[in-house]
Amino acid sequence: MTYLVGEPLDFAADSLAGFVAAHSDLVQAVHGGVVRADASPQGEVAVVVGGGSGHYPAFAGWVGPGMAHAAVCGNIFSSPSDSQVVSVSRAADNGGGVLLLFGNYAGDCLQFGKGADVLNADGIDTRIETITDDVASRPVEQLQERRGIAGDFIVVKVAGAAAAAGYDLDAVVEATRRANAATKTLGIAFDAPTLPGADAPLFTVPEGHYELGLGVHGEPGLSSHPLNGVDDIAKTLVEGVLAEKPADARRVSVLVNGLGCTKYEEMFVLYGRVARLLEAAGLEIVAPIVDEQVTSLDMAGVSLSVCFLDDELEKLLLAPALTPAFTRGAVEHSGPRREVAAQAGAELTSGSPDSAAQGARLAEVMDLIARTAVADADFLGKLDSIAGDGDHGQGMVLGSRAAAKAAAAAAEAGVGAATVMRQAGLAWAEGAGGTSGALWGRALEAVGAGLSDEAAADAATVLAAVRAGAESVAASGGAVPGDKTMVDATTPFAVALSEAGDDLPGAFAAAAKAATEGAEATKDLVARKGRATTHGDASLGHPDPGAVSFARHMTRIAEYLAEQG
Repeated sequence: MTYLVGEPLDFAADSLAGFVAAHSDLVQAVHGGVVRADASPQGEVAVVVGGGSGHYPAFAGWVGPGMAHAAVCGNIFSSPSDSQVVSVSRAADNGGGVLLLFGNYAGDCLQFGKGADVLNADGIDTRIETITDDVASRPVEQLQERRGIAGDFIVVKVAGAAAAAGYDLDAVVEATRRANAATKTLGIAFDAPTLPGADAPLFTVPEGHYELGLGVHGEPGLSSHPLNGVDDIAKTLVEGVLAEKPADARRVSVLVNGLGCTKYEEMFVLYGRVARLLEAAGLEIVAPIVDEQVTSLDMAGVSLSVCFLDDELEKLLLAPALTPAFTRGAVEHSGPRREVAAQAGAELTSGSPDSAAQGARLAEVMDLIARTAVADADFLGKLDSIAGDGDHGQGMVLGSRAAAKAAAAAAEAGVGAATVMRQAGLAWAEGAGGTSGALWGRALEAVGAGLSDEAAADAATVLAAVRAGAESVAASGGAVPGDKTMVDATTPFAVALSEAGDDLPGAFAAAAKAATEGAEATKDLVARKGRATTHGDASLGHPDPGAVSFARHMTRIAEYLAEQG
């Protein structure tokens, strides 16, 4: 349980502000995260890491000479938005290109991918590498689909050292890929994390057991095992990470990583046994680390990571580094302070009176969505925790509140309907982060693209715009009906809109009914997209949270339209 909490939804932002205040000699805040306080050499590759909060030291704690140049920080267990990726990367860029480095999760891939597109279009050479060290999450034949967990630390250390050594962008990418391929991690949990402000953990571990193959976002393990003592656990972890040992492996870097609520003394007890087993397997241990580097709030558990070393990887791992959470050797960091430009706000242009009036009505709808999200938050969070990370309810509140606030501000400024919806979409993606944040944000922007600031849209135009928004979800996320995602609700919703005629309340009611039926039908599906795929069978018998939340929001809007007449 998290005890020191102000407003739970502000926990990530509050924590980041305190972190920057405590480590102002090494980092400074920028929109969306942190960058190094000191300017890096001109022409040096900028290694930008990131992901959701709740994993400290990952990712902000790794920013400093010899490791990352910046970290993009999302909400708890949620990927940052693409605009945050762009903002942080621009602040970190030294003219040598940018490497975006993060764990392999759907939301991160979507948001960092979009950010990379923007950066490349702006002339900043930007590459993406995902970290895939979790051996439990996929078999070796599907290595590229594995999750990134504690091995993130090792891969980021190699990438940062390569950049500091003067490697060009291609060479930094190559070293990073080899580090990722050489790094294997397996984790266990004794107890689940609890989201800030929540009164129950995201899952329960049977007494006297541990969960094997856990995620770091509150996902349960892949299997439950009797707790038969530390020797058994050490053997299980070592066998798991050595299953893919290269035939010529002789030296390994080792990380015993605490997940947030495991005592260092316990980790040392485990490491002693791990070391003996690795040495018995003919491996020489190089500079072992027993520490918390990738946590999961207050999860009780531990993971074991090994990196099978060659001469270059060993040199890069042993290179000096100085960050808030990790120090190795001596590093100079007394250069000039990095200059960071302030984030500029968007300029809003007034719309026509009729379009502005329609924009004000749309702002009321966004407020309705926000109130619905608050009412549904606990229900959606519990539904999401069955096979996912339990943050969907929280994400919907964060995104919808930000969207409602932006829509209200835009409407008050007298802009037209198109701009109101575009501002709402941008704010939703920024406020929520994660996959659903990106999809809802782009859907609202697509609605805005179908409207006008010059004239109020008639019912047919509004319905066409809403249909385009629903259709954008599949186009943006790459899912298809049957994948057990939000698309299983948005697709029948869009089809029903196209067949329902131009009566706005009637068409919306029919479409909301179709969305509800589509969401309900996901109970019989196994997840094929997103974090729930790792625990796909666990989701059987339960509907998809994203599909359910979309259907509930559309139903509430349909009721609102019927009330308006």
